[in-house]
Amino acid sequence: MSALGIPEGRRRAAVVTGLGVIAPTGIGARRHWESVLSGKSGLGRITRFDPSSYPVKVAGELPGFDARDHVPSRLIMQTDRYTHVALAAAEAALADAGADPAQLPEYEMAVVTASSSGGTEFGQHEMESLYQRGPAWVGAYQSIAWFYAATTGQVSIRHGMRGPCGVICAEQAGGLDALGQSRRLLDTGSRLVLSGGTDASLCPYGLTAQLSTGALSTEDDPTRAYLPFDEAARGYVPGEGGAILVVETEEGARERGASPYGRILGYAAGFDPPPGSGRPPVLAAVIRRALADAGITADAVDVVFADAVGVVDLDRAEAAAINEVFGAGRVPVTAPKTLTGRLYAGGAALDVATALLSLASGTIPHTAGTGGAGHLGLDLVVERPRHTPLRTAVVLARGHGGFTSALVLGAGDRTDHLT
Repeated sequence: MSALGIPEGRRRAAVVTGLGVIAPTGIGARRHWESVLSGKSGLGRITRFDPSSYPVKVAGELPGFDARDHVPSRLIMQTDRYTHVALAAAEAALADAGADPAQLPEYEMAVVTASSSGGTEFGQHEMESLYQRGPAWVGAYQSIAWFYAATTGQVSIRHGMRGPCGVICAEQAGGLDALGQSRRLLDTGSRLVLSGGTDASLCPYGLTAQLSTGALSTEDDPTRAYLPFDEAARGYVPGEGGAILVVETEEGARERGASPYGRILGYAAGFDPPPGSGRPPVLAAVIRRALADAGITADAVDVVFADAVGVVDLDRAEAAAINEVFGAGRVPVTAPKTLTGRLYAGGAALDVATALLSLASGTIPHTAGTGGAGHLGLDLVVERPRHTPLRTAVVLARGHGGFTSALVLGAGDRTDHLT
């Protein structure tokens, strides 16, 4: 039996053949990767609304994203920005994979996405109409646009994907959980799955909700606002965007003549015990279960993409788990999300896309902004990218409240986004 309880004989190799990236570092996988390698940050003062009365004024906003360039006008009216981003990313992922849904059996295509806050901005505008003008001014689409499953539904409808569809709500960890679920769907008969996550909660209502965690950085200087594993860390920067990936069976990709970016080798998830319970965090155990699911040992891992919250206690706990599993300073660690902020439901999916590009290029991107030495005993890649042969990567993600996930990736043979 695998770590997911599936008989080994039923495991179908899962490969990623398409990347759709909409991120503060750029629209499209190529632009995102170029920004990551050059350390070009997407963080800056919030412009989507006036943040002067809020303690948090820095965020990772999407540069030049106009939904009208990617989404039919009728859907723009009916859906929230986080769904607009996902629709654009899904379209890009399918094009990148060379997959035409019209040529595939409709019941063998599935959609599973991650959602954190749902359609926050759409909901805010409808509540403004309610309180300022009355209930008659609340539109009918409020009933679906705010819903955390809206993106999955709209993507599946748009591309005629009538197989199993679902949504995972686990905050930052959700992107990995959605990809873990996509692999399960391949094991149960699906041929191709659109999976990943997006978020777009940079609005007054959304930011106010995020402030309740107490973990957001209040530093006004974008270059100093998000410094994970650094003695100057004071929280994280929020962001918008994410990634949608095409995940399919290896045999299905081969039949289409598609070359994969990489393989999903292993996955595991857990939930941290409540504070004061006296029980340890679950991250180390989750990493070990993901490695066991992949059938590899810790010394086979070439790089770890860290969760990297930027909160001192949480960074210490993550560093302790990485050092416990891999040995102190024994594996390179990186957190390129310092260029984008934490994208909640979109964050881990974007990390997976970045990790796949990293494996394909033999390049570990650096953790921009941080410097010096120490870094809680980690071999944190800083200052510049590190070039080295790479075959296996682990991506970590933790969501607010205790969600904890790990995904193991193996290299493929796609290189077209790298030059």
